[in-house]
Amino acid sequence: MTATMTPLGPPGHMPGRDSFLQLLHAEWTKFRTVRSWVHGMVVAALLVVAVALLAGFSSDQKGASPVPIGPGGEPVADTYYFVHQPLAGDGSVTVSVSALSSSLSDGLTGLRPGAVPWAKAGLIIRESTRQGAPYAAVMATGSHGVRMQDDYVNDRAGLPDAVSAGSPRWLRLARSADTITGYDSTDGRKWTEVGTAKLVGLGSTAQVGLFVASPPTVGGGGTAGSVSTATFQDLRVHGGWTAGNWAGEQMGAHSPTFSGYPAHGSGSFSRSGDRYTVTGAGDIAPAVRDTLPTGGHLRDILTGTFAALIAVIVVGALFITTEYQNSMVRTTLAADPRRSRMLVAKSIVVGAVAFVAGLVGTAAAIPIGTRLASAHGVYIFPTSSSTQLRVALGTAALLATTAITGMACGAIFRQGAGAVTTVTVAVVLPYVLTAIPFMPAGAADWLAKVTPGAAFAVQQTLVPYHQVASNYTPYYGYYPLQPWVGFAVLAGYAVAALAVAAVLLNRRDA
Repeated sequence: MTATMTPLGPPGHMPGRDSFLQLLHAEWTKFRTVRSWVHGMVVAALLVVAVALLAGFSSDQKGASPVPIGPGGEPVADTYYFVHQPLAGDGSVTVSVSALSSSLSDGLTGLRPGAVPWAKAGLIIRESTRQGAPYAAVMATGSHGVRMQDDYVNDRAGLPDAVSAGSPRWLRLARSADTITGYDSTDGRKWTEVGTAKLVGLGSTAQVGLFVASPPTVGGGGTAGSVSTATFQDLRVHGGWTAGNWAGEQMGAHSPTFSGYPAHGSGSFSRSGDRYTVTGAGDIAPAVRDTLPTGGHLRDILTGTFAALIAVIVVGALFITTEYQNSMVRTTLAADPRRSRMLVAKSIVVGAVAFVAGLVGTAAAIPIGTRLASAHGVYIFPTSSSTQLRVALGTAALLATTAITGMACGAIFRQGAGAVTTVTVAVVLPYVLTAIPFMPAGAADWLAKVTPGAAFAVQQTLVPYHQVASNYTPYYGYYPLQPWVGFAVLAGYAVAALAVAAVLLNRRDA
């Protein structure tokens, strides 16, 4: 590329404390007088918006079942087998869990025994059978002992170890107005409080009973369906409650967060004397990305960032390699013998322009893309205004720092092709690789930790939950580093590239 630039001025040192400002102004003048560079930054901003528009228009989930929303406004999974009845007023319910076993999907041929660490079997009190209704539950789990959970996101630990016929777990839930207290015991006589929950909106009559949930198992970058069966004994109600007939049903059978039962599996319950056998699937927990495949998040809206990065890399590299091609760099360096100051000035200019372009593009893409996707029935994971601001600023900083890295590599290679290729491979390629669904989780996390592509963590908006087993990998939008820590990795590479460029600039002839 051949560009015509405004000369810096006559050779000679620029005297006075304003010399750097003059140098900075000169670099800005160069940049704005080369239309292709300005157009390149405009294209970067437009690419972010264009891909957001494409994502919004191309997604169509109209007619899909609504996503359950929990009391805190977050999407939830509210799917399990529920054996229940309405009970009014205050009271308590007690049961023992003497067995909890799980089976995994074995392709299309049937089921095989397997472990489901977060399989759940216990007692639950909920406001109603409405999806997303407030609840409190105490349960035995496959591998995490007794837990008390409420309103989908809260989790407390009780007795450790799994249940068995020789080591059952006794569970109790007690209601006092809108306060639910959970207890556990090893013998049904000595009780320990696990936790207390206050259920906002709990009416005088609540749905009370047994439940079994069995979330999909995680492995190989995907999930597989599971089903679990629990044995309950000595189900009793106390206080002001009087037990009637127990009815069983699959909660959330048509919910988008329910992947269904594996082949040859189904939900059911049976009673023999004081023994209840309940089989169920699904989960009652916060929804995560791979349990809500029809959903989206801000990173999906901002997929155009990777294309915008290529544009700013090209502009950043050409911002300095063009001067080597037309020998104008000699004039620039003669104007100020402290050569590294030229790199600083160019970094400020190209970084500032890329930041503005990224901020404008992101600020437009987020609301436009979100509204279009929602209008087409796509559920977008909710984010706060502060998180959206962080994503916008972080994406702008990602583009700015990458442009600076491109400029630094341009100074190192002195020709555009090598600089553009190097920075594209270092920054964009890791993003593309982590976007491959069958990329091993360990390799994806490594790429998202040590390469410049770690900076894409600034676009993370999804929250991992310790009580939900899931594929928390970059492909699904979960990065191993915190947003600004990931950005710091890219910033470190940029500083290193500038340092190498400064050393070479001082050692080599112009």
